[in-house]
Amino acid sequence: MLNVQPVTLEQAPVRLVPLSLEHEAGLKAAAADGELWTLRVTSVPEPEQTRAYIENALAGQAAGHRLPFAVLDSASGRVLGSSSYHDIVPGIDRLEIGWTWYARSVQRSAVNTTAKLLLLTHAFETLGAQLVGWRTDNYNFASQRAIERLGAKKDGVLRHHALRRDGTVRDTVMYSLAAGEWPEVKAHLNWLLARPR
Repeated sequence: MLNVQPVTLEQAPVRLVPLSLEHEAGLKAAAADGELWTLRVTSVPEPEQTRAYIENALAGQAAGHRLPFAVLDSASGRVLGSSSYHDIVPGIDRLEIGWTWYARSVQRSAVNTTAKLLLLTHAFETLGAQLVGWRTDNYNFASQRAIERLGAKKDGVLRHHALRRDGTVRDTVMYSLAAGEWPEVKAHLNWLLARPR
């Protein structure tokens, strides 16, 4: 049975640490790199909402269904963004990875692949997850490509599923990766990180 507890995960170029209110200024700066809160299809907080964003994540952690991380540059300690385990269901050893976003300057770099490798390795090899899921907005094509690049399988679309920040209702694209698929996906992610750029 999944026992998800705060943990620090590290592999250059990133370190994932338990999210705390101490990361507020760093998250504001990361979100300002690209004014990410203006993107209609993401959950990036507006500057004045950053503290509430962290408090909401920590409330989810206290309730047992979320474990939020600050994603840091492992060399400098600069906050690059955030990611979480969420929708944690211990009874069936299932969790999802989401609430993920990064400063524009580190998008399309090794940051996301490395962070996902760390989160997936911990989920499957330490926690004993049998399935890891993802969900994204049907219009967030960049997120869909990133999830598919990881090797996740598209499960389908939940229509009229969730509110966006602008009050419209989104369809949610669901993805998953099963434990039996993990060894091949892990090899692929390591190859992506090792290949010449």
